[in-house]
Amino acid sequence: MTRKTMREALDISAYLVVGPENTEGRPVREIVRAALSAGFTCVQIRSKEASAREMIALLKDAAEEIAAAGASERVALLADDRLDVVLAARKMGIKADGVHVGQSDVPPEICRAYLGEDAVVGLSARTDELLAYVRETDTSVIDYFGAGPLHETATKPDCGRDAQGNIVTRSFEELKELAHASKLPVVVGGGVKLADISALAKTGVDGFFVVSAVAGASNPEKAARDLVQAWRENV
Repeated sequence: MTRKTMREALDISAYLVVGPENTEGRPVREIVRAALSAGFTCVQIRSKEASAREMIALLKDAAEEIAAAGASERVALLADDRLDVVLAARKMGIKADGVHVGQSDVPPEICRAYLGEDAVVGLSARTDELLAYVRETDTSVIDYFGAGPLHETATKPDCGRDAQGNIVTRSFEELKELAHASKLPVVVGGGVKLADISALAKTGVDGFFVVSAVAGASNPEKAARDLVQAWRENV
């Protein structure tokens, strides 16, 4: 039987975003381990403070945790923004599966050209004219849209700003329309908490992403498990 590529196996239903600035001083790999144990399906390493070498080390730690959980063929490991880091990590034998980029980062078609057809490339959907954007954008080189924020969030204070600099949060009704309009899977985050999961799942989007709800929790594994259970009960 032919083994699926990570792009084919991609599951963004329970998506952890984490970097050293989010963990209350705990090792990133400890948070990744807790999330995997609870059933998280995708991991993104994101840090605006870490150097390239530190990012590579974080990817290595996360890849080791994913391998230890026996999940290397089903849990995608991505880096936020840093195509260079993913390429370097792969050259060093680290199983980095792809990259997530925003509107001002390296264009997704460039990421696809360098990473190849089997890699995962995610794109943050544009904040302004969101529905028109997901209907009209070329989706041939990307695998999913990230959308939000659901709430204002301290972990990414510039998230969801429009051209005038105003923060634009997303209503559940708008996300329901987005899920219907998008040709690609959609994962939603931005201040998502356990109390949001039921309503979010019912919009028809494909998953949720969290930072603080797991990485900042006093018991990350329990917090992650509660989120996964709530999602599964409502989809």
